[in-house]
Amino acid sequence: MMSAPWVEDTLTQADRVLPIPLSAERLAERGYNQSLLLARQLSASKTAPGLLLRTRHTPAQRTLPRAERLANLTGAFAIDPLRISEIRGQRLVLVDDVMTSGASLHTAAQVLRQAGAAHISAVVLARTEADEA
Repeated sequence: MMSAPWVEDTLTQADRVLPIPLSAERLAERGYNQSLLLARQLSASKTAPGLLLRTRHTPAQRTLPRAERLANLTGAFAIDPLRISEIRGQRLVLVDDVMTSGASLHTAAQVLRQAGAAHISAVVLARTEADEA
């Protein structure tokens, strides 16, 4: 991930690196959050787990037609209310393992924008093709 031409500069300029959170159910199922592991490898000192929260369990995005992905994630992310001041005016990097339609990143970025983030970038390990269903 660090070998992508813009990733190192993006991480250097970032105030915080935020992994896409998993629901409690998915975390219990897997036993780890792959996005958190990636974020810590990219910038352990800037990684802020628990700042961006997953508020509810949703079906896996890969199982849904493209048109349903954004609707599936409505209200699925929030900022820890006790930590909202850590977002205002900050340059943030979202980290996810796989991006298909970009719905998770888009929805998470909306929540961060509403909380006052100054700039939001995203870094993903892999990109898959979205179904056109």
